[in-house]
Amino acid sequence: MALVAFLLGRGMTALRQTPIPLLGRGLNELGKGGRRGHSNDSGASSSGSSSHPSARQSLVTLALVAGGLRPSRSSRMGLRRLNSSRVALAGMMRMISKEEALPGRMEELPIAEKHYVLGTPMKGPWEPHLDMFVFANGCFWGSEKGVWRLPGGGIFSTAVGYAAGFTPNPTYEEACSGLTGHTEAVQVVFDPEKVSLVDILRWFWEAHDPTQGMGQGNDRGTQYRSGLYYFNDEQRRLFEASKQAYDQALQNANRGRGKITTEIAAADSFPDGRVFYYAEDYHQQYLAKPRARPYCSAQPQVVALPSFESWCPEDLQEKYKPKLPEEFWEQHGPTPHCVIRSPNEPIVFP
Repeated sequence: MALVAFLLGRGMTALRQTPIPLLGRGLNELGKGGRRGHSNDSGASSSGSSSHPSARQSLVTLALVAGGLRPSRSSRMGLRRLNSSRVALAGMMRMISKEEALPGRMEELPIAEKHYVLGTPMKGPWEPHLDMFVFANGCFWGSEKGVWRLPGGGIFSTAVGYAAGFTPNPTYEEACSGLTGHTEAVQVVFDPEKVSLVDILRWFWEAHDPTQGMGQGNDRGTQYRSGLYYFNDEQRRLFEASKQAYDQALQNANRGRGKITTEIAAADSFPDGRVFYYAEDYHQQYLAKPRARPYCSAQPQVVALPSFESWCPEDLQEKYKPKLPEEFWEQHGPTPHCVIRSPNEPIVFP
């Protein structure tokens, strides 16, 4: 907790001289599920976090000031409520209201123009033949890598960001506070002629434990909740039908912690009709970059999504038929630690 003592003891003058990425990484070590120290049951590293509420409140307040923000009245009220809410340094364990959310900013966070692994554009406009999928299933570092590695050249681009909240263009520190309403998410731009939405959807379900509520593995807080965000009614129907099927599969296998808690919501139901905001550049394709810490909190249950024909609405089966065969899933399906142990390049299959 040396960083906490330094921040609280030296005051705002010293804090304002701290580079924001460095401060973010320091807060990450202290609280975002604590990503080093003792091992958790997912094989990731973690550390304990302070249980003192005033320290938590101070850390969040300092992070906001360091970012050049002056919290709004409603945000200050939210910060005061950190004392009485069930909160971890990783963020809140309850969803906030729009009125409690931090104000954010109009400017997007700057990111690289090209994908670090695929070499493709990170932002649109996208070609008309491409489709989009936004999901959340825990820490976005591993979530993104699992998808960009899918074979066949169908994954055109991926990006990590903050989704399904109230605050426009939030920072990492703000999202970690729980005062934005966002969850860590992945945006996937893909070619449906080469990879089916259902293939990516299957990876989503099988790559985490969707029964853990406000968290995944050792990462706890609303910013780690599981979610699917649809752009049209066909996506909604696929999401809902697959959720029901996977819920039953987990129960049959006696896996998970109960019913699936994954939220399913329309992408345009959020403020300004926008579900996804890009995260800072250092988070993009993080696990592929030099000196990246090999961390992933995901807890795959090693339970297969039931056969496509058994749950997909009949009128959607021809359009969304999977392109990855069962042999792929037998060889490369999600297992504990698979993302951090795998190469960065897309899987070559067969």
